[in-house]
Amino acid sequence: MILILGLLVLGTGAAAELQCTVIPGNLKQVDAGNGEVYGVNFNDDIFKWEGNDWKQIPGKLIHVTVGAAGVWGVNKENIIFKLQGNTWMSVSGRLKQIDAGGDKFLSGANGADAIFCLNQDQTLSGSAALAYTHIDGSLKYYSCGLYGCWGANYLNNIYYRHDVRANACLGSRWQQIEGSLVMVEVAADGSVYGVNSEGDVYKREGISASNPIGTSWTKLGLCNTYRHVSYDLGNLWMITKTGDIYKCRVNASEDPTG
Repeated sequence: MILILGLLVLGTGAAAELQCTVIPGNLKQVDAGNGEVYGVNFNDDIFKWEGNDWKQIPGKLIHVTVGAAGVWGVNKENIIFKLQGNTWMSVSGRLKQIDAGGDKFLSGANGADAIFCLNQDQTLSGSAALAYTHIDGSLKYYSCGLYGCWGANYLNNIYYRHDVRANACLGSRWQQIEGSLVMVEVAADGSVYGVNSEGDVYKREGISASNPIGTSWTKLGLCNTYRHVSYDLGNLWMITKTGDIYKCRVNASEDPTG
């Protein structure tokens, strides 16, 4: 089934269109990156999108991520796993949310909202004993991409981390960004999308290498409420609060990175 969903740009009245396809299945979280898509359902089962269907992957996870750093996930005990070939390898550390969208480095938050990252040399080491970098602050969700890292705290305040690099994932300082989101996802190309407490989906406009924080938020005028979003290679994947899955094609002219 293909739907045409309007896109409303707040404050301008301008409109565009998203062409969205209803995808079979039911998920609570999805992550798209590096040309691949993974998700987990409400039973913590893991799936990979292959062709036009979901292929179940052995194991149980509450959150899965895919990107240049590989495929990683965390289970309900917050144990961290990396997919090595066809096998999940448990590694040191504990996280409740994890993101592999950076330049072969990893980021995430633990059960106490403490923030951690793994430099590129660690993610590529193949070792199960990893040296995490602790980042000051407190976030429930933390995601990285081409132009830096974004996060949301327990108050749904949004923050951007400056000067993050592949082997210097600590960065330098936080900058609060206007708005309120429960989760925020950064794509490999620098695109930023998020969901607020009402289930509305937003994207960040004006992001570039010279202005990595962008200029404003655009609310997508959708006919549903959502719990999770992820973007990669022109496709916006969205999960409704009840687990329905939508894949929407974002026109190049509507891509915030141009």
